[in-house]
Amino acid sequence: MTTTNEQDAILQKTLELCQTILDQGEVQMMRRDIDTFLADDGARTQYRLVVEKSEALQQKQQQAVPLSQKEIEDFEKERQALIDNPVARAFLDAQKGFQQVQQSVLQYVTKTIELGRVPAPEDFASCEPGCSCGH
Repeated sequence: MTTTNEQDAILQKTLELCQTILDQGEVQMMRRDIDTFLADDGARTQYRLVVEKSEALQQKQQQAVPLSQKEIEDFEKERQALIDNPVARAFLDAQKGFQQVQQSVLQYVTKTIELGRVPAPEDFASCEPGCSCGH
């Protein structure tokens, strides 16, 4: 059982890690890309429409309703237009970047708890098939 002092120390180190992440130039750029996207009504609308269309097509597939070639082509055209939009593309890349940061932090914390020590790179290289660590 952890004491209040131990919990305070863990919280303090967690806050330091959070600040270190925020101080990284790449993270700051990703944050700017997200803010730029959020300020762009056209890009947000374009993104929302692609997400809605994707969800509608997935729902049809789950209900075993066949998709027409036109539906597929229309979706692919809209998706490609979204990817070709530099503001939307930067947003999508930033989302992916933040997911990678989150996954990396979670992997290291999880592996630390599993091993009872700070993991070394080789601790990840020996993962078994099906491991969710991404290595």
